[in-house]
Amino acid sequence: MSIWWSLHLRREAASVPLARRLLLDAMRTAGVDPDISFDLSVALTEACANAVEHGGDERSSGEGPGAYRVTAYLDGERCRIEVADSGPGFPSRRVVRRTAATAQASATAENGRGLRMIEQFADHVHVRNRPGHGAVVSFDKVLKWRGDALLSVG
Repeated sequence: MSIWWSLHLRREAASVPLARRLLLDAMRTAGVDPDISFDLSVALTEACANAVEHGGDERSSGEGPGAYRVTAYLDGERCRIEVADSGPGFPSRRVVRRTAATAQASATAENGRGLRMIEQFADHVHVRNRPGHGAVVSFDKVLKWRGDALLSVG
């Protein structure tokens, strides 16, 4: 069995805990291990906060002006989450050779920390731009189930 849900949210700070709470409640009800639920909720919080802060202007897009979309899929052994916004997208990434100095600079940088946190809590992270329509951050994680899980893979 699988479940999915999608939310269209205003780019307001109050939308972030709402998305997190819905994800946590759905995973708890389904029987997902609490540690996995926590990891995914932290990653979702960071992705939503990024969409609220950087994800749009007043122009119309597929998500609507000043809005973003969260979609979560719990399917079999994996949870996949996508956060799509209507902003300018992510700047082109340049390949940077990681050294102790660049790692230290990266850790204290004002931008990009949320994406690094998502990478720490998820198994796979994909960031893509939708030219003229914003950006999508998607991430997934292999699920572990409690013994009394309703949706566990058997």
